Amino acid sequence: MAGKRKNPAHNDLPVRVYRGKSKYEFHPPAGGSISLCPLDATVPEIWLAYHKHNEKKEDVLSVASMMDGFFASQDFSELAQDTKDDYRKYAKRLNKVFGKMSADSVLRSHIRKYLDLRGVRSKVQANREKSFLSRSYRWAIDLGMLEVNPCKGVRQFKEAIRERYVTDEEYQAVYSVAPTIVKVAMELSYLCCARQGDILSLTKAQLMEAGIFIRQGKTGKKQIKAWSDRLRSAIELASTLPLVNDVISMYVIHQRRGQRYTRDGFNSSWATAREVAAMTYPELSFNFTFHDLKAKGISDLEGSLSEKQAISGHKTPSQTARYDRKTQVVPVVGGQQRRG
Repeated sequence: MAGKRKNPAHNDLPVRVYRGKSKYEFHPPAGGSISLCPLDATVPEIWLAYHKHNEKKEDVLSVASMMDGFFASQDFSELAQDTKDDYRKYAKRLNKVFGKMSADSVLRSHIRKYLDLRGVRSKVQANREKSFLSRSYRWAIDLGMLEVNPCKGVRQFKEAIRERYVTDEEYQAVYSVAPTIVKVAMELSYLCCARQGDILSLTKAQLMEAGIFIRQGKTGKKQIKAWSDRLRSAIELASTLPLVNDVISMYVIHQRRGQRYTRDGFNSSWATAREVAAMTYPELSFNFTFHDLKAKGISDLEGSLSEKQAISGHKTPSQTARYDRKTQVVPVVGGQQRRG
């Protein structure tokens, strides 16, 4: 028999079992609630339902097990490496809150509360973590393991469209103080309008006679970025990266032992380069990300939006438009050239 409760009427109930609005409910230590039986059930019937639940609790799918199952799935294996890394990070944070809960006991109200609390520190990360959790639920539902996705219909935070344009002066300032790996990555990202993940995974086998073959990890778009003098210079600079003990690396940007750089490892070098630039050029602002270099490349391209879309490899013009950030110079009234 459970110890005394605040409500004496509940003293005969099993531990963590309470009278709910429509059912007697079991409240697991990890949170949530599980319906046991109707309110008109007798005390013995309540205990029977409680024992039946405990007998099968090992078969209950927890949120942690659900996410682990998704990580072992074919769906997950087909994702880009950067996306996989992000999802694993999201899972670690989500496990602290939801991991021990049964997946079918998580409610929309739980998701809303998580978003609100997580959003105090980072609204963007709160959105990303919720999206990952929702994807894990969709995978489990597709396999018939669950029926309801508690993330569905929970409104995410509105994210401001990024408008930061990196000027030539800011770009050159960072480039001038950066180590070789950062210099090469900057040039490849800017010139090829490429994402960081596609740059770090670039292999020497992708260097072709016509240019550099890149298959975008996010969209799957295949392109050959045609050679220019500046692009060739970037690849020549990459060839000077040191290797130890006569090691041969398959990667264009590589560590001393030939391995590719991880995103975290590269970002550490990128952050250091920006810090040095800030100290060397205090009159400039360096509040931009590495991904903003791709936007600078698209912004600096000549041509119409559709022409920029073809070069960038985006699926839609609206995606390209979000990266086209350079402010246009337009004539004032009376300053337009007259047509003949």
